[in-house]
Amino acid sequence: MNSLTKDAQKAAKRVGLLSDKIVINGGKPLVGRIEVRGAKNLATKAMVAALLADTPSVLKDVPAISDVVIVTGMLEAYGVAVSNDGNGTLNLDPSNVLKAHFAEIDALAGSSRIPILFCGPLLHRLGEALIPDLGGCRIGDRPIDFHMDALRAFGAVVDKSYEGIRLTAPNGLKGAAIELPYPSVGATEQVLLTAVLAEGVTELKNAAIEPEIMDLIAILQKMGAIITVEPNRVIFIEGVEKLHGYEHRALFDRNEAASWASAALATEGDIFVGGAKQQELMTFLNIFRKAGGAFDIHEDGIRFYHPGTPLKPVMVETDVHPGFMTDWQQPLIVALTKAEGRSVVHETVYENRFGFTDALIKMGADIVVHKDGLESISRRVPRRPLEQAAVITGPTKLHGAEIEIPDLRGGFSHLIAALTAEGQSTVTNVGIISRGYEHFIDKLELLGADFVYEG
Repeated sequence: MNSLTKDAQKAAKRVGLLSDKIVINGGKPLVGRIEVRGAKNLATKAMVAALLADTPSVLKDVPAISDVVIVTGMLEAYGVAVSNDGNGTLNLDPSNVLKAHFAEIDALAGSSRIPILFCGPLLHRLGEALIPDLGGCRIGDRPIDFHMDALRAFGAVVDKSYEGIRLTAPNGLKGAAIELPYPSVGATEQVLLTAVLAEGVTELKNAAIEPEIMDLIAILQKMGAIITVEPNRVIFIEGVEKLHGYEHRALFDRNEAASWASAALATEGDIFVGGAKQQELMTFLNIFRKAGGAFDIHEDGIRFYHPGTPLKPVMVETDVHPGFMTDWQQPLIVALTKAEGRSVVHETVYENRFGFTDALIKMGADIVVHKDGLESISRRVPRRPLEQAAVITGPTKLHGAEIEIPDLRGGFSHLIAALTAEGQSTVTNVGIISRGYEHFIDKLELLGADFVYEG
């Protein structure tokens, strides 16, 4: 973090990026109401989309998270004027886009994977893009081959150097026929952000169709793009000559909502998640109910609570939308340590997402990770070579421990484990959580958690 400018460090401090440790006295149910705002996986992409416009954009319900701070810094480095009203509304003016110094971009982007999505917009605006190596969470390989192959299909020339990756478009960007090997969210976003101003028509097959993708498409359509979503994961984008600014309210963060739901279940609590919507959480809600959790749907949010009866074991398979999100399984696993019986979670999206279970085992959980996955006659998601499986046998009592957070979703899961455990836990490296959870310390206070925060 020392490589950030002083202003960026101050902004990061405000959202908790530089925080380090929290001491939790567990065993107390979380009860109360918290609010979730715009999705991390949409807000930052919508900010990048503003680069494509020739007039200012307004994005509402932007969460105060460190990833937004990082993207703000990157946009400002490219000459985009970004102002925040303090209540989650950003104004983004791209009128004076210019080339940025690589050292500044490298310093700002070191902990984020967002820079890769700047490629298409920068090629359109400046004729070149220079990005550093990608950062992000340590949850397995995040190859950028899908991105680079797609950009090459549009006519970009990709050169690797000691600094990073330099892209140029000597003949401009042209529409292309692209089929992704896997419905990657990031690669789908890359194609959308590049194709909207490319000459001609782009056909994208095997596209991701997550709600955040649909919300990004809605933003691009507001900007003047022509995008058609066909059945079977096919998207057509007709390139246009120019795009204008947008005004948009970001889709709520379904990952944060599901995390607090799992926290309610694990701590035998009762949490009302304001801003949560049923439609985007339907797959999660089914599993939550099967595991013994209860919920009530309201117009302004969803109440998640432990009904007081024993939790039940479940079988979960992560998958791309509309399947069970990989980001949902980690917090849920903490709750499944309380279920009576044997639960199995098949992780088919990332190859190294069970590393967080080491801390749970240290705390007393009975979890066995099968690094080559498990066969089952009840499987519905096709097996993938990289998949793993976790078998959770419960109920077990967790006890306090010293924990160092490894990544965003695993880190929030460790917080939940500490909150439900008997005794005291010391959790370090908690700043990672601020990448995707807005004001999580304040929310813990609102829910009555017993802790001391050392920021």
